[in-house]
Amino acid sequence: MGAVRATRPRIPGAASITRSYTDVSRAVKDLGLLNRTHLFYAVLGGALTLSLVGAAVGFVLLGDSWFQLLIAGALGVIFTQFAFFAHEASHRQVLASGPANDRLGRFIATFVVGMSYSWWMNKHNRHHANPNKLGKDPDIEVDTISFVEEDAAKARGLIALITRKQGYLFFPLLLGEGVNLHYRSIRTLFAAGKVKGRAIELALIAAHFALYLTVLFAFLPLGMAFAFLGVQLAVFGVYMGASFAPNHKGMPLVPRDAKLDFFSKQVRTSRNISGGWWASALMGGLNYQIEHHLFPSMPRPHLARAREIVREHCATLGVPYTETTLVNSYAIVIAYLNRVGLAARDPFDCPLVTQFRRV
Repeated sequence: MGAVRATRPRIPGAASITRSYTDVSRAVKDLGLLNRTHLFYAVLGGALTLSLVGAAVGFVLLGDSWFQLLIAGALGVIFTQFAFFAHEASHRQVLASGPANDRLGRFIATFVVGMSYSWWMNKHNRHHANPNKLGKDPDIEVDTISFVEEDAAKARGLIALITRKQGYLFFPLLLGEGVNLHYRSIRTLFAAGKVKGRAIELALIAAHFALYLTVLFAFLPLGMAFAFLGVQLAVFGVYMGASFAPNHKGMPLVPRDAKLDFFSKQVRTSRNISGGWWASALMGGLNYQIEHHLFPSMPRPHLARAREIVREHCATLGVPYTETTLVNSYAIVIAYLNRVGLAARDPFDCPLVTQFRRV
């Protein structure tokens, strides 16, 4: 999985914030942590493919049975893991060349998962450039859930009711996130303007749904087929949302006009999830969010080693390094969303009562 030397180069203790990223990058590069890990990704790709084949075999063997919903749930997990793989390919973590990574990522995202790779790349690259920055990061734009108080304050009607309790409703709302992700990505491919790979992505996504839905509705009764699809999309949405939400939600927001150096911007707005190898397997390496944002092309197996270097450097510079458990991260996200949601108060609420609610 890539040879890494046992010794670690010394990072200068007196390095300034503006030089901090240069120092860490040099240490990481000297250790070979940016080298490709072809064996790891070959094994991962093989394991995911076998899982998909296993789910298909289980589907055939079960036949007309409500136990098919277990296969549906398993598919939701498998498709999410494939989405993690496509995410890593999009960051050039898997193969040696950029075009080869793009071809792999586009095939997995479109044909296997059924989502637009170009949409994801555009959205995700903007997020990486300005994490949690108001007006710049698409991941904090309002979309049913409001991540900023000024957006919550604009909510009206049913959306306002949801927004006021959006923290508690976060996981129930994720049940529809699978449909939302597919819809938003496909809508992009039909939008005006230039979209890289539009034709091939439309063809591959069409092939994905044609094959998937034909098998589903040809072999299962109508009601069971719809239930299967609903469970698969619900599990996919919850798993995707639960894996990405802990990374930045509830971390400091960066004002529109603020200017931060790259190292501080990425570290201060990101949160790691403790747990080591099991958290990495569960979240596709997203548990090492700080290191992933500092070194987007670093392969998943090397992120744990990079964490040691980055933590030590942050301690030297006095830069806050945030890491918590998965369960506690969800508690933080829920509390943060509820706090933001208070801005969507009923216009007939008493201002004095509202003031005490915020305390």
